[in-house]
Amino acid sequence: MHEHADWPAFRASPHAPKRLWLFTTKTARSFWDVRYLDGDGLVFGNEGEGPRPGCTREIGDAQRVTIPHANPDLRSLNLSTAAGIACFEALRQWR
Repeated sequence: MHEHADWPAFRASPHAPKRLWLFTTKTARSFWDVRYLDGDGLVFGNEGEGPRPGCTREIGDAQRVTIPHANPDLRSLNLSTAAGIACFEALRQWR
């Protein structure tokens, strides 16, 4: 685990992931449609505001994924639930 002062420090770190996946409600691509690789990073925004604009610009549309759910009226999942779902899918693929 590595702690960074801010997003630029994270991106400049030699420990930064090679590829980032942004989990957001603002895409149609399901997180199930991605092949996660060793060295990938999973990015989540906070529950109230989502990810910071600089983060979303840098990651871009091609690396955005969403966790589909049955009720389209729901805004999004709880952050800890979403992170758990995403991490277990990545781990399932790596095993």
